[in-house]
Amino acid sequence: MTPLRSQLPNGFTVRLNRRVRITDRGRVLIGGSPTRVLYLSEQASRMIVNRTIEVSSASTRLLTDRLLEAGMADPVLDRLPEIDDNALTVVVPVFGRPSALDRLLASVGPSQIVIVVDDGSPEPDASAIKSIVAKHNAQLVRLPDNRGPAAARNEGLRHVTTPYVAFADSDIVLDPKAISVLLKHFADPQVALAGPRVLGLHDGTGMNWIGRYEEARSSLDLGIHPATVRPRSPVSWIPGAFLVARVEALGEGFTAEHRVGEDVDLVWRLVEQGWRVRFEPEAKVWHEHRQDIVQWLSRKAFYGTSAHVLSLRHSEAMAPAVFAPWSVAVVASLLFQRRWSVPAAAVISAIAAWRIAHKLSKSEQPALVGISLVAKGVLTAQTQTMALLVRHWWPLALGGSFFSRRLRRAVVASALLDAVLEYRRTRPHLDPFRFAVARRLDDLAYGAGVWSSALQGRSVRALLPDIRRSP
Repeated sequence: MTPLRSQLPNGFTVRLNRRVRITDRGRVLIGGSPTRVLYLSEQASRMIVNRTIEVSSASTRLLTDRLLEAGMADPVLDRLPEIDDNALTVVVPVFGRPSALDRLLASVGPSQIVIVVDDGSPEPDASAIKSIVAKHNAQLVRLPDNRGPAAARNEGLRHVTTPYVAFADSDIVLDPKAISVLLKHFADPQVALAGPRVLGLHDGTGMNWIGRYEEARSSLDLGIHPATVRPRSPVSWIPGAFLVARVEALGEGFTAEHRVGEDVDLVWRLVEQGWRVRFEPEAKVWHEHRQDIVQWLSRKAFYGTSAHVLSLRHSEAMAPAVFAPWSVAVVASLLFQRRWSVPAAAVISAIAAWRIAHKLSKSEQPALVGISLVAKGVLTAQTQTMALLVRHWWPLALGGSFFSRRLRRAVVASALLDAVLEYRRTRPHLDPFRFAVARRLDDLAYGAGVWSSALQGRSVRALLPDIRRSP
């Protein structure tokens, strides 16, 4: 369903996030997802105090809503009202793994309403699951055959009578405050979905080098900063391992036929309908990461196979990279690796900065703003190009490297620089060499999954970048 434009309640408080730059004595905000320039009136600029704005009137409510929609601000958690946990039902899809289910339900606690959907588990797991559900005073719904996690969650959703629902996979453990923290975001009537930070579970048996890599660079861990979730933003999805949702926003729920990427699809459909989705790292759950290298690589490739299915429904959102035409020209110039490459890239960037500055004539310093936006754009384009070479396009890049020395240099440089930057960013408990090996294996497996699904679907849509005319 499409959300009604309900008003934010008085006292609702947000803070400009770290990516927002304030210029022109507080009257210009630069940031958001995608990056934009927001001009404020003198009155509106005075509403923001120490990068914070509290809803207290129609005008502050309008500005707060606009900042949230732009991805420029995040709610201040300790200023949001509590919502009773009893207003929420936990739905757990499960296929086998009764001991993991027991561990999860113990972390949920005895006072929470829980519905466990057994997705056609074979014996003796089915009997063990039934006993564990009874032990924790939960409700059991059993499907006659295995239909996948999306269909199992939907079956559980049909039995929910509370206004909020949490979907929890059986291989996670909840922090005691995870549900209550995520529920706070629903004080915003536009929020349909909220997800926590997903960390690696320490089970006491120790971790090998794959486990330590996953602890630092898991596909499910979306970082330490809260964010508005939408396509093409720093946080473009939230994993289905644990989600809290407003029941009225879900409709029929997940796309039942999807066995992979169903969480991404749900997020993007809700955003398209006008709902807001939030990522909140203050809420935490722990996931049992795979450490066996074969299982780990298989899972990464499995994630990659979602690209084709998602590209059919969300072609623009699923593009592996987004470029402005001028940034394509900059990247192409540098990839040629000629004497003229750097000067040509500099000239193209200067022209782009001039054009952007011309559009920002209301700013007091349009040239500086234009230069900063182009510099950011060049960095983003370079980062995306590296990702294409070593992740999405690696079969083409590897094949081309046998025939082109320049391409070979670009691929090697991208592989090394990417590993160095990620190692510095994540600070893993792992030596640089094994981290770099794991990083490359991660990308190779995911890229193989993307290509496999593209070839089977006879479409390269998931492999094509999106080139947009707006700078």
